[in-house]
Amino acid sequence: MRTSKIFVTVDAFILRKSGDFELLLIKRKNEPFKDCWALPGGFVDENEDLKTAAIRELEEETQIKVADLEQIGAFGKPFRDPRGHMVSVAYFGIVPENTVAVAADDAKETGWFSVKDLPKLAFDHLDIVTLTLQKFQL
Repeated sequence: MRTSKIFVTVDAFILRKSGDFELLLIKRKNEPFKDCWALPGGFVDENEDLKTAAIRELEEETQIKVADLEQIGAFGKPFRDPRGHMVSVAYFGIVPENTVAVAADDAKETGWFSVKDLPKLAFDHLDIVTLTLQKFQL
C-alpha cells in the first residue's frame, strides 16, 4: 500500500465593494513566507468538510464570519508550497463594504487591497487571484 504525502489546504478569496473591489489579504505570522501577504487559509482538519474548513480558517485569521462560500477550484502544482505537496481548494465570497478584518491566529496583519493594485503574494496565490478575477469577470 502506498502512503500519500499530499496535504489538503483551503484558501478564501474574499471581496468587498468599496468603489472598486477590494481583496482581503493577511500578512503571514509564520514561515513559509513569513511577513508576506496571502489569502486567508490553512490546513483542513481530519474529518472536516472543505467548505467548513475555509469558513473556519477565514474566521480564525480575520474574525470575519460568513455563512457560505463558493468553491473556485483546486490548485495543486508540486512545489507550490515549500513544506511539501499541498493541494489547496479555493473559495470565493463577497462581504459588505463596511466589513472589518482583525488579524488573529496565523495572521500578523490584515489588509484590503484594490484588485488592480495587489502586493506580491505568497505561494501561488497570484494564480488563484488571476483565475478568480477571470472566472467571475471582475
